[in-house]
Amino acid sequence: MKEILDFLAKLAKNNEKTWFDAHKAEYKAIKEKLDAIALEFLKGVEEFDPRVRDLGIRDITYRIYRDLRFTQDKRPYKTWHGIYVCPKGKKSGMAGYYIHLEPATDTYFLCAGLYNPEKDVVKSIREEIMCEGDSMMEALSLCNDFKLPWDQALKRIPKGFSDSDKYSDYYRLRSFEVYKPLKKRDVLKKDFLKNALADLRRTYKYNEILNKCYDYAKE
Repeated sequence: MKEILDFLAKLAKNNEKTWFDAHKAEYKAIKEKLDAIALEFLKGVEEFDPRVRDLGIRDITYRIYRDLRFTQDKRPYKTWHGIYVCPKGKKSGMAGYYIHLEPATDTYFLCAGLYNPEKDVVKSIREEIMCEGDSMMEALSLCNDFKLPWDQALKRIPKGFSDSDKYSDYYRLRSFEVYKPLKKRDVLKKDFLKNALADLRRTYKYNEILNKCYDYAKE
């Protein structure tokens, strides 16, 4: 893992095509290691979430090349690495399990749930909280050391939902991911992947509820 983080850190300081081309062989070696980690992660998730079976490496990882068409930031390469395992692949819009590595900013975390879901899915989740709130809270209690994005929540209860409901405060959420910050030393541990899978296994019930809401919204 150290070689991977070191390469990403160097890339952040030399984010230009000339440097990258000169270090292409090093990148290919790093990519092989990243892909091996991603596939091992996928295999681990499959053991507790059968809905992610039959995915390939392209379904769970991201290209290092940035899309520069609609941004003023013309740096050509991503300086982070992410692995996202969810039903039907990373573009499906479904809840899953994510690992983020970004040494340039010392940002490392695990994440599960749904990040900024579509409006129809958000509505479906709020209806689930209204009707089956106890089950939702039970699932969230298993993720006790993960955090919800309360800093991005609405200031008021959204239209169509009552502030007198048992779990009405949760209607204010606009995004439904839960995340657990990590330290670099956590990522460098020999058992990092084993530990990450153990943590994310506890989010399975929460993801199942969110994906049920996703299915309802798309019916």
